[in-house]
Amino acid sequence: QVQLVESGEGLVQAGGSLRLSCTASGRTRSTYAMGWFRRAPGKEREFVAGISWSSWSDEGTTYADSVKGRFTISTDDAKNTVYLQMNSLKPEDTAVYYCARGGLRSTTQGPYEDWGQGTQVTVSS
Repeated sequence: QVQLVESGEGLVQAGGSLRLSCTASGRTRSTYAMGWFRRAPGKEREFVAGISWSSWSDEGTTYADSVKGRFTISTDDAKNTVYLQMNSLKPEDTAVYYCARGGLRSTTQGPYEDWGQGTQVTVSS
């Protein structure tokens, strides 16, 4: 019932910045958490960042240790779009990035019920 579309793919030099966005459409009133995951070549998808505005769950933000201090997750006022601001990018950040949504009882790390198609981020050294 909810569709997610990511945007912001690009090729960036190490140390540069990039902002990803993900817009939700459909029955978004049931959304209380959104997150970003990534999958590098030959690796499994891993958690990057999550945000929750449900008092039932862990309201706030959570980041993977590998991106703390460099990435920031945020939403617009209507909670229809989630952003991932990525600074001080490293070649290790190269991956396909996916956004996801969760319901009232989801934490910032899941479970997530809907997924976007992914957007490619490449960081050159």
